[in-house]
Amino acid sequence: MTAMPDAALLLMDVQVSIVDRFAGGAEQLLAAVNRAAAAARANGIPVVYVRVAFRPGAPEVDPNNRIFAGLAGSSAFAEDAPGAQIHPAVAPQTGDIVVTKKRVSAFAGSDLDMVLRSRGARTLVLAGIATSGVVLSTLRQATDLDYALVVLRDGCADADEEVHRVLLDKVFARQADVVTVDEWIDEIGHRS
Repeated sequence: MTAMPDAALLLMDVQVSIVDRFAGGAEQLLAAVNRAAAAARANGIPVVYVRVAFRPGAPEVDPNNRIFAGLAGSSAFAEDAPGAQIHPAVAPQTGDIVVTKKRVSAFAGSDLDMVLRSRGARTLVLAGIATSGVVLSTLRQATDLDYALVVLRDGCADADEEVHRVLLDKVFARQADVVTVDEWIDEIGHRS
């Protein structure tokens, strides 16, 4: 695994309404995300929460966007909507950063790249929901932006287990180190 003195942990789309869709596996996922965040904070690694939210009426959503078009006129993902907030089980702590995006990738419609570069981050550690959504899109864009990447296997979830497995084992492994939260914690612990 790549050394990580310049890392940032990205916890993506762990929002109330998104987490609630994973009722069966949400508890394990949230516990893994919490362990990763605590270890990052203890090792001086910035924790960055990325959430998707829109202005009232979602004027940013184009009707051609099949993922978000159904939200036009809805308040489900309005910036202040309860379901659009970070899940309270993994709530940001003092010093953590919250970035709001407007599309699937954590970089699209956000100032994430600026925040990361201002912190000197060159390695991104990715966790979030869904593996086939925000994690995949962010990994691809981060690769094009020349970030080194780590994906936390048990810090990701997807509604389709087979897609989740194929992405982690076959697709992501070509561009990132794919490890468990505990493996990552051991790695950063040895670095301290």
